Amino acid sequence: MNQTNCFHCGQEFEKERIFFDEKEFCCNGCKSVYEILNINDLGNFYELNKNSGVRPNSENNDQFDYLDTPEVFDKVVSFSEGKTTLVTFKIPVIHCSSCIWLLESLQTLEKNIHYSQVNFTRKTVQISFNSEELPLSKLAKFLTNLGYKPIISLETAEKKEEFLDKTLIIKIAIAGFAFGNGMFFSWPEYVGGNDVYFYQYKNLFRFLMFLVAFPVVFYSASDYYKSAWYGLKNKMINIDVPIVIGIFVLFGRSLYEVITDYGSGYFDTLCGLIFFMLLGKYFQKRTYSALSYDRDYKSFYPIAVTKVDFNGVQQNILLSELKVGDRIMVRNQEIIPVDAVLIKGEANIDNSFITGESASIPKKAGDKIFAGGKQVGAILELEVIKNVNQSYLTQLWNKETFRKIESGLDTMTNNLSKYFTIIILGITLLAGIYWIRVDFEKSFQVVCAILIVACPCALALSAPFTFGHIMRILGRNKFYVKDALTIEKIAKVNTLVFDKTGTITHNKKSDIKFNGKEISDLDLENIKTLIKNSTHPLSKSLYDFIEVKDPYFEIENYVEIAGKGYTGKVRNHVYKIGSAGFVNENSIDLETAVYIKKNDEFLGKFIFKNEYRSQLKEMFSALKRFKINILSGDNASEKSVLEQIISNATELKFNQNPEDKLQYIQNLQNSGENVAMIGDGLNDAGALKQSNVGIAIADDSNSFTPSSDVIMDGKKITKINDYFNLCQDAIKIVKITFVISLMYNVIGLAFAVTGNLSPLRAAILMPISSISVVIFTSAATWLRSRKYFEI
Repeated sequence: MNQTNCFHCGQEFEKERIFFDEKEFCCNGCKSVYEILNINDLGNFYELNKNSGVRPNSENNDQFDYLDTPEVFDKVVSFSEGKTTLVTFKIPVIHCSSCIWLLESLQTLEKNIHYSQVNFTRKTVQISFNSEELPLSKLAKFLTNLGYKPIISLETAEKKEEFLDKTLIIKIAIAGFAFGNGMFFSWPEYVGGNDVYFYQYKNLFRFLMFLVAFPVVFYSASDYYKSAWYGLKNKMINIDVPIVIGIFVLFGRSLYEVITDYGSGYFDTLCGLIFFMLLGKYFQKRTYSALSYDRDYKSFYPIAVTKVDFNGVQQNILLSELKVGDRIMVRNQEIIPVDAVLIKGEANIDNSFITGESASIPKKAGDKIFAGGKQVGAILELEVIKNVNQSYLTQLWNKETFRKIESGLDTMTNNLSKYFTIIILGITLLAGIYWIRVDFEKSFQVVCAILIVACPCALALSAPFTFGHIMRILGRNKFYVKDALTIEKIAKVNTLVFDKTGTITHNKKSDIKFNGKEISDLDLENIKTLIKNSTHPLSKSLYDFIEVKDPYFEIENYVEIAGKGYTGKVRNHVYKIGSAGFVNENSIDLETAVYIKKNDEFLGKFIFKNEYRSQLKEMFSALKRFKINILSGDNASEKSVLEQIISNATELKFNQNPEDKLQYIQNLQNSGENVAMIGDGLNDAGALKQSNVGIAIADDSNSFTPSSDVIMDGKKITKINDYFNLCQDAIKIVKITFVISLMYNVIGLAFAVTGNLSPLRAAILMPISSISVVIFTSAATWLRSRKYFEI
């Protein structure tokens, strides 16, 4: 064995070598981590990347004991209910795929960890764990012993990530200062002539140029070196490799000229080169930050909440208008949008969107309820105790996308960048060999110019910038898209499945008649109390139809079965409200109706004549390129009406429960169709999640729908063809920007290879190419959007 580095962390041996399992380790910590991984069958950690481990911290781990004090615990964790706690730790040493793999396998190493999720960009890991068996302090120690010490700062616990990268600003400032002064010191070299004073002190000026260039090369450009090194370490040639080669070639040549008194070198050009490249990098970072998909809550669907005052008067307000101390109402199956305290009602909170576990937790008056929990049962009255932070709801919305899905265009971009870099290195080698033979002095400039001008930064920027623009435009037009991948998926859809009730019909506009016994005001108040708890479109219509005072009585044993009905006890009377089958009544009439039963006595039914949204016939005609399917939980009474409205329908199916809808979509997908489901977010949750694209319709809704990919305003449904067209246009725009980026690189290469482009001009052109892509995508998306919407 002749090992020079630690098998686990890859660092060079210092004081000791520890031999274990025919391998050498630099400390007991690295040996212990190796043992833990092998005991838990996680030895392939080392197959992902050799020497990718992190040396465990040997400090006293008692430093984390403060985390278990209630005041600190409440500030650090984002959720804690029963045994389950969620915490997000900042771990700066995360640096490669092995780190991600290990940190996302924590549940294998520690049985009290439920799951862990790494955000590589932010260097954070979110962990769900059993806080009764594994205190927060012990979790922090456990991570530290693995070599991933969390950085915990209470001062910054609730602050958003800074928009500006201060380190990058400092690097740009240093490079700009060096570039300006370097040009000043080298001015006599450019002027030339027989100036005796300059000739006498030229070596001093050249040495000063070297001094100002040194921190630029070895500090300002350090991010390029790190990126290139990690890429090569992981056996991947990324876009920073040719840039690094260009920097070192130019610096080495300049140093050689100054030492040998051959010339002044290119220190000023090199400083300018790095300065302009860093400006381009800053521009890209600003762009990515502006297009961040973890957006502020005002960028998302403006969820309405029902605010109630102390007199019981209700008012629908936007979530962004909610303040600490306000009281809100939450209905059955609705997600609680903000941390609150239970004031009134029987709470059974399903935290599955947060913890992944579907068990309901009962709550009593005075208990704290966390944002993201879903009420299962009767209506609740809550008092808000924390300001709104809908970015947390965003996290819930993206919960199901924890699986590592890479979009097709991202894959295309990455592949193009990878192969393009390899091709550029080949061209550089050939051009270098040619120019060394023709003009040795000029060969250095040619090589550097090729390496710099060919950087495919604009190529990497085109897709996210275009999609970010499109997402904002769609959002302004009440079509709220979860992420960029959804735009690609929408562009591929060829089959549409529409729910009927509440989707192509109005929620609150129906011609309703009652057929049955005379109902007392007491019964109507009780029925309206029950109906208020349901989010089903027919319940919403019926609630507005029943003309009695707005009631708020206590409900016991409330149970709702999605798509069928609900039951509960109000003022000592048990009511069943829903379909004929749910209340055990026979129905031979082909009509849409809600049946009412009181204490096992049938009272009658409310018959609905649905009012369809306007311009549906034109909408479905415009969607002729898609296969249209209609699924309805109602009976076939309105089949003839639908056939007149939708002349191009492939299939109309009625009496469909949520399970039937989900199975129908699965069958379509099995036959090779790309399906978009458009329906009510709560009642069609299963079908929305199963479809390739789930579009939840909301009419002034209090509901938040994590199972969907899109939330859209129901009033805008007739514009759905325009939304789909714009998503397809977005793909075309991205492909055009790919062509523009490649053309720029080809033209730039032609000038560089022939010796007609200096490295400094190449550095200036590099950010200009990115700016040109941004200008093009901005103009193209704006022009295409004007075709469909008022911008």
